[in-house]
Amino acid sequence: MRAACVDKLLVLSLGLAMGCGAEGAGSGARQAGAGSSVVQADSGRRIPPPSLRPERSPDSYRVRFVTTKGPFVVQVKRSLAPRGADRFYELVRIGYFTDVRFFRLVPNFVVQFGVHGDPAVNALWDTAAMPDDPIRSSNADGTIAFAASGANTRATQLFINTGNNARKLDGQKLFSPFGTVVEGMVVVRALNAEYGEEPNPAKAVRQGNRYFTRWFPVLDYIKSATVE
Repeated sequence: MRAACVDKLLVLSLGLAMGCGAEGAGSGARQAGAGSSVVQADSGRRIPPPSLRPERSPDSYRVRFVTTKGPFVVQVKRSLAPRGADRFYELVRIGYFTDVRFFRLVPNFVVQFGVHGDPAVNALWDTAAMPDDPIRSSNADGTIAFAASGANTRATQLFINTGNNARKLDGQKLFSPFGTVVEGMVVVRALNAEYGEEPNPAKAVRQGNRYFTRWFPVLDYIKSATVE
């Protein structure tokens, strides 16, 4: 029963975050970058809007995350989920993940992140949905995929599987792994899980890190993410 509830919450939490203030994440959401300008994020970094023609990512690349708990490395294989791999590459290259919190942690299930700390950046990116990728790899322990609230709603929120979730997630045909944590999975498992699923992603999208730091002050977060 617990597993079934958690599965639904993965979709529900993203529905709250991505659907608030919009009529879903359809074709209009995918055009969110049109006519938008670069945002000077609270961190001082300039974050551009989603590209209408995203750069094609390398067939294989590695991303090194440095977190408040230590580093971990993700190995991406583009052929597994090309759209997801390209979006992940774009987000890393523009510095999107700096100061981003790991806000949903369910032991032996998932670690979820991807809500930006600046609401102005979320206004550009949170509804920038991309079409789904076919599932070509299982949601095995250590794999990474974009979260979703339904078909064609993936945007910026991701999760790392911290258990073998093939039976729980593969059949939903929404969560397409595009990479695997190849170094530092012990760091991922050590991220602070004391708040569980309590943080509300919809409030986080609207308020950014002000929400997290006020109500969940000891969440771990990303210091940097770079393509190696």
